[in-house]
Amino acid sequence: MKLTNNKLAQAIQIGLVAGVASIAFAGVASAQDSNTDQTTEKKEETTKSVGKVTVTGSRLKRADVEGATPVTVMTKADLDQTGKTSVADVLRDVPAASTGNFRPQSGSSAQALATIDLGGLGSGRTLVLIDGRRMPKAPFAADSNDVNSIPAAAIERVEILTDGASAVYGSDAIGGVVNVITRKDFNGAEVRYGIGQTAVTGGDTAEFSATFGASGDRGSILAGVNSTERGMVFTRDQIGYVQGVSVYGNNYRVYNQNTGVLETAPKAVPGFACDSNGFWKTSSGTCSFDFNSVAANEASIKTKGMFARGEYNINDNWSVYMNGSVNNVESFGRYAPVPGLFIVGDNTPNDIIKGDGKSTALYHRLAAFGNRDTTTDANVYDGLLGFKGRVWDKVDLDFGVRRSEYTYKSTGTGYTVNPLVVAAMESGAYNVRDPFNANKPDVTATISQDSYFKVDEMFAIANFDLFEMAGGTSNAVLGAEYRKEDFKDTYDQLSEAGLIDGSAGNSSGGDRTVGSAFFEWLFPVAKTLDFTLAGRFDKYSDYGSDFSPKVSVRWQPLSRLTIRGSYGEGFRAPDLSIITQKRTFSAESVRDPRTCQVFGGTAAQCQTASVQVDTYSIANPDMASEQSKQYSIGFAVDPTDWFNATVDYRNIQISDRIRQFTAQTLINRTNDPSLGSIPAGLGVVRNADGSIRYIEMGYGNEGDLEAKYLDAVLRTRFSLGAGNMRNQLAIAKVVDYTIDGSDDQSGTMGLPDMRATLTNTYNVGDWTFGTSHNYIAGQSDSTGTVGGYTLNNVFTTWNAPWNATVQVGVNNIGDRYPELVSYDGRPWNFYLYDAYGRTVYFRYTQRF
Repeated sequence: MKLTNNKLAQAIQIGLVAGVASIAFAGVASAQDSNTDQTTEKKEETTKSVGKVTVTGSRLKRADVEGATPVTVMTKADLDQTGKTSVADVLRDVPAASTGNFRPQSGSSAQALATIDLGGLGSGRTLVLIDGRRMPKAPFAADSNDVNSIPAAAIERVEILTDGASAVYGSDAIGGVVNVITRKDFNGAEVRYGIGQTAVTGGDTAEFSATFGASGDRGSILAGVNSTERGMVFTRDQIGYVQGVSVYGNNYRVYNQNTGVLETAPKAVPGFACDSNGFWKTSSGTCSFDFNSVAANEASIKTKGMFARGEYNINDNWSVYMNGSVNNVESFGRYAPVPGLFIVGDNTPNDIIKGDGKSTALYHRLAAFGNRDTTTDANVYDGLLGFKGRVWDKVDLDFGVRRSEYTYKSTGTGYTVNPLVVAAMESGAYNVRDPFNANKPDVTATISQDSYFKVDEMFAIANFDLFEMAGGTSNAVLGAEYRKEDFKDTYDQLSEAGLIDGSAGNSSGGDRTVGSAFFEWLFPVAKTLDFTLAGRFDKYSDYGSDFSPKVSVRWQPLSRLTIRGSYGEGFRAPDLSIITQKRTFSAESVRDPRTCQVFGGTAAQCQTASVQVDTYSIANPDMASEQSKQYSIGFAVDPTDWFNATVDYRNIQISDRIRQFTAQTLINRTNDPSLGSIPAGLGVVRNADGSIRYIEMGYGNEGDLEAKYLDAVLRTRFSLGAGNMRNQLAIAKVVDYTIDGSDDQSGTMGLPDMRATLTNTYNVGDWTFGTSHNYIAGQSDSTGTVGGYTLNNVFTTWNAPWNATVQVGVNNIGDRYPELVSYDGRPWNFYLYDAYGRTVYFRYTQRF
C-alpha cells in the first residue's frame, strides 16, 4: 500500500527533522530527580515494585532485576518506536545479530523464512521461545524458527539472552535465546492501523491489529487479531541492477556422446537474433538472457492471525490457564524462466551441426513458457492448557500440555519436465531458433512442496524454597518435559525423480521423542553474593542423550555495582531433515580445472572459472550432536540516578560441529587430502577423462568454532527543559571468531566486528520525539571492501486527548544504501543490509 500524497510525505519528513533538531535548543540538561518520573526509579525501588519475577535464562523466581546472565529487554514501547511492522524486521537491527539474519528471498527454497542468528553462529544455534516454551521449527528449514510467524500485536516484550542456556532450555540454545513474552494483563480494547512507503518501488508495508482484554476477581481474558504486509521488490528496481549474464540464453556446444566430452566452447544458436524478450548478445557473441529484468529479489510477505489467552482462578491456590494462536504467513516470489541443458541427437530438427555423428548440447532459456512463480502458504497453530498452584504452602507448581504445528505448502508454476522438453526438441515440436512460436508443446508442470513440523509436549515445573542462608532463602526448581517431534517435507513425484528443470529438492521426514529433566538451585551465600547451579539431561530417541551443566555467580560488592559470571556446557542435536533427507539433485557451480578444461576452457581460464556439475545431497543418519562450552563475565553499574551501564564478555566454543561438506569442499579435499578427510558416503565421482561425473555431498561432525564477544549497554536519563530525555547506546563487539584454528574472521566480509544502536527519546507533555541510529562496521577481505554503515531514523508520537496515539516517522532519513560488493549471489549482503531506501510511515492507535 502506498502513501499516494508525496507532498504530505515530504512535509512529514521535514517536520520530523525540525522537531527532533529543536531538542538540542530546548534547554540545558541536568540530572533528573528520581521522583519526577516513576519510570526512572532506582533499581532498588523497582525491585520492590515488581516482586519476584522469572527472567529469560533461568526458571527461578527472584527479586533481582539484574541477574547473573546478560539479558537485553525490548519492551512493547521499544518495539513500537522502531516503526517496524514485524518482529522479524525489528530483530534484524539487534546488535547481537552479528552477521545479520535470513529474510524472505524470492526464488529461495526458504522463500518465506525469517530467522534470528545471535553471534553469527547460525540460526540453528539460536533458540526462539514463546513465553518460555520453544516455537515449532519451520519444516522447510528444519533447523530454524520462523520469526515471521510471531504476531507483533500479541507481544508484551522481547528478552534476548546472549549467554548459552542449554542447561535451562535444552538443545539449540548454544548461541543464545530469544524469548517472546506475550501480553497477559490488558483491560479494554485497542485498534491499530499503519502504513509505510519505501523509496524503492515495491517494499511498502501495511499493518492492522485489534486487541481486547478484560479481567475480574476470578480471572482474565485477552484476545486479538493482527495482519502485516510487505510488497515484493523486483531486482530491476533495486540498487545493483545489471543486465543478467548467463550461458543459459540460446547457445550450443558439440557433444560427443561416445566419450561424454563437450568438444567446443559455447556459441550462439544460428537463426535466432537474440535481441528481444530478455535475450541479448554478449561481446563474445554468445546469446545471453537478462534474468535480472524479470526476477524479484525479495518475496512479498503477508501475515494474519489471531491469539487468545485466558486464566481462571479455581480457588485461592489454583488457577487454570489457556494460550491459543493461529497465524498464517503467505509469500509470493518470481524467478526468471527455466534455464536448462538439453542434449539432442544428430540429425534431429534442433541439432545444429547435422551429419557429424555427434549430439548437440543446448544451453537454452525456455522463456516462451513464462516466469517461474512460487506461492507459499504456512499456518502455525499453538495451543496450551496449563495449571498453576501451590501445595503444602511452599511449593509452586506449573504443569500442562501443549500442541504446536507448523504446516507449509509451496506451489510453483512455469516449470518444465526435462524428458518432455528433450522429446519436443528432438521431434521439432519446439524450435530453439524460434522459442516464441505460439504453438508451444505441453511440457510444463506445477510443482509442490507439502511440509509440517508437529510438537506434542507435556511439562511440569516445581519451584520451592528450601532453607535460609546468610543471604536469604535458598530456592530451587525441578522440572521435567516430554515432547514428540513429527516432521515431514514432501516434494511432488516429478521433483523427487529429478525430472523438473530449474528446480531441485527431495523429500525428508521422521519423528523423535525427547525426554528431559532439569534443575536449578540458588545459594544466597551472603546478602551481596549468590550462585546458582543448573543442569539438564536430555534423552533423544534417535541418537542418544546429553547432559548440560551450568554454574553462575552474582556478586554485589557495592549497592550500585553488580559483578556476574557463568560457565556452562551445552549441545545441539542434528535436526531431523539432516538425518532423514532423501537423495536430492542440484547443479552446483564449482571450481575444478580438470572439468573446466574438458568443457572447453583453456588452462589459464580454468584456474578461476566456475563450471556447473551434477550434485546430490544425501542424509547422514549416524551423526552425533555437537558440543559446546561457554563462559561469560561482566558487570552492571548505576553510579548515579541518571546513568547506568552493563558490560559483558562471553566466550563460546563448539566442538564436533554439525557442518555441511559442500561440493567445493569435497573437490578440494579430493585434490589435496591434506586438507582433511571425507566422511563415508560422500565424495567426487569422475569420468575417464577426469571431468566430474557427479558429487555426493551432505553433513557430518567435524571441526571447532570459537567466538569471543564484548557487549555493552549505556543508558542515561535527564530532565531537559520541560521534558525528559532518555538515551541508550548498545554495542556488540566480535572480539575474535575462528573456525578450526584459522585466522580471526571478525571484520571480514559478512562478519562485521561491531554493530551498535543509539536511541534517543524526548518526552514533553503529550509528545515524544525520538531518533535512532543503527551502525554496522566495515568489512574487508580478498572478495572486497565495504565501509562503515549507519542508518538514521526519526519519529514523533502524539498522545491525543481522545485516548489515541498518532506516530509518524522516517526510517533511513538520509536515503542511504549499502555498498555494491557481491555477496552470496546478490550485489550486496542481503542478510546485513536492506535496500528499501528512505521509508516514511504512519501509525494510528485507538484505545477504548
